[in-house]
Amino acid sequence: MSEELETERPDIREDGRRPPRAVVGSHRIEEEIFGKVFDSNIIRRIWAFVNPYRTKIYLAVAAVLAFTAMQLIIPLIIRYAIDNGMQPGNASHTVLYWCIAGFAAAILVNFVASYAQETLVGGVAEDVLFDIRRAMFSHLQRVSLSWMDKTEVGRLMSRLQGDVNSMQEFLETSVLSVGDITLLFGIVIVMLTLDFKLGLLTLSALPVLFIVRIFWLPRARKSFMAAHETNSIANGALAEAIHGVRAVQSMDRERINFALYDDKARANLMTHLSAARYAQVMVPIVDSLTGLAMALVIVVGGARVLNQALDVGVMVAFLFYIQRFFDPIRSLTLQYSVMQRAMASGQRLTEVLDVPVDIQDAPDAKTLSPDMDGSVEFRDVVFGYNPKHPVLKHVSFKVNPGETVALVGPTGSGKSSCMSLIHRFYDVQQGEVLVGGHDVRDLTQDSLGRQIAMVLQEPYLFTGTVFDNIRYHMKDASREKVIEAAKAVGAHDFIMRLPEGYDSILGQRGGNLSLGQRQLISFARALVADAKILVLDEATANIDSYTEMLIQKALVKLLEGRTGLVIAHRLATIREADRIIVLQNGELIESGNHAALMKNDKLYSKLYNLNYSSFDDIPEDVIEEAATEQAT
Repeated sequence: MSEELETERPDIREDGRRPPRAVVGSHRIEEEIFGKVFDSNIIRRIWAFVNPYRTKIYLAVAAVLAFTAMQLIIPLIIRYAIDNGMQPGNASHTVLYWCIAGFAAAILVNFVASYAQETLVGGVAEDVLFDIRRAMFSHLQRVSLSWMDKTEVGRLMSRLQGDVNSMQEFLETSVLSVGDITLLFGIVIVMLTLDFKLGLLTLSALPVLFIVRIFWLPRARKSFMAAHETNSIANGALAEAIHGVRAVQSMDRERINFALYDDKARANLMTHLSAARYAQVMVPIVDSLTGLAMALVIVVGGARVLNQALDVGVMVAFLFYIQRFFDPIRSLTLQYSVMQRAMASGQRLTEVLDVPVDIQDAPDAKTLSPDMDGSVEFRDVVFGYNPKHPVLKHVSFKVNPGETVALVGPTGSGKSSCMSLIHRFYDVQQGEVLVGGHDVRDLTQDSLGRQIAMVLQEPYLFTGTVFDNIRYHMKDASREKVIEAAKAVGAHDFIMRLPEGYDSILGQRGGNLSLGQRQLISFARALVADAKILVLDEATANIDSYTEMLIQKALVKLLEGRTGLVIAHRLATIREADRIIVLQNGELIESGNHAALMKNDKLYSKLYNLNYSSFDDIPEDVIEEAATEQAT
């Protein structure tokens, strides 16, 4: 998210509330936040999505121009019929018949042109909407995790939905604007051609409209932008409250959170009401000017008709043109707000599309072979999420093929950062991380992902069946392989107790399962992935001791022929690891197996004795009996 959108303004209103950021500050500040009134760069970026459908756009513009031409021709047909078809004699009847035929033809062209432009523009707008959403979704799948970590989900969803819809509205009305502008100038030219003096008299009402717009535009723009920003703020607060509803209820924060959200929602309401007032105030003004212009034509034109200085048909045509003359003005006034929303939305959308993808495949990136040995090596690695404050400081170690290595240490020592670097979620500032003997920066991310399976502390399950969640990493996995993996990790029994077994639908994030059950499914998912390297990042932290015993047995099978990297605060769970690496403050301070590290009597020994030795006091037969009861 851009720095401007994240920085809170310090201004405080008299009532103690913080005003919407768009309401305060100079015009220049508003442009920095929201973009220009008409931003050619944003139009160019939008056109990149419209360009594939430009043929349809050109046809739609042609249809709009045909429709506009009929609006100009119809009053002329009526004028000709009045002046030449209302006289005695057969000739006037012929003229009248031809006028009726012309009128019918104009109406038919009107219908066809209107239908064509509505169909074409609507279809193109939907296609462009679809393409923008696909582009944003695709880009967001690849942006750096550091950017995602500091981006509010609610504001991001506002861009994916509300801002994209604003662009759709702009696309649908922009083609119509071409017709409105053409109609406006066409009416002026025709009126001046029919009767120059009466045309000038009709146009005398325009200066009033221009003066009103001079005062209206800056205030309206500020109001529209304020409504846009407060809407984004309210959406962000709503999303945060929904995601954190468990914490809210557990801490009895409902009333406080409601009051906080109510403040944001009320600010959003007030800015939208203000924007609505500015959007609608021009309508009665334009209607009043329409009535004034018609009154002038009737009074002045009527007097000239009585003096036989003006044909009746011309005056009637003028009345029709005046009625239509202010319609495009009214329409363009309303479309101004649409364009303002579109410019702001376009800037916000391009900000997302322009978020740099920090982790990208090198031009000559290699594909990691499935036959690679599965080794992992850190060579003098320095890494920090903020490069000025490294999390890992010159860390070096090697995990041999088929070896199970555990990383332990106090919170903040850099264990999870090591796991993230193996999968290349981030790039190191110094040193190298090697997988299968290759620097991860020289490998394609797809092939690296296929050879590394991760089980995280917070298992994330997707809405869908249990079967689809287990084979999420390998969509072509057979049902037999999925069931075999579930049995191996001890998940098969509880899955079969679900209403539809493996075809049971999981709720959002697997909410209809216990945390332990979700973790077991994530273990089965890792087993089905059949990757050479298995990463377990606090994977047993949320599982009870008895379920953990089942998993410890399953891990023996899970790690067969694979390289395993394990993070665990419960040190009793990693005693059987081939090697244990101890980190503290981002530095490697100890390495060895459990027995050797206990003899060293350093940090590992102290951590183990302090927190986990009591687990050893439980008799083995008690653990086995309890595990059996838990499984059944």
